[in-house]
Amino acid sequence: MSTPMLNKLHINGYDVVRVNYGPWRVCTPKDRLASFNSREQALAYAATLPGYRARSRPMAR
Repeated sequence: MSTPMLNKLHINGYDVVRVNYGPWRVCTPKDRLASFNSREQALAYAATLPGYRARSRPMAR
């Protein structure tokens, strides 16, 4: 049995993740935004997004 390999970077509030030689993914804690074949493309995409910060509580209506 092999162990999964995880590469994870954090830029601009987003996680750039790669698992087991698969595509690089740009994610928030709740959403996957995009997938890329190279790390450079994923980092460039994450760098162009506005800074991400999770909300501390739901907004009142």
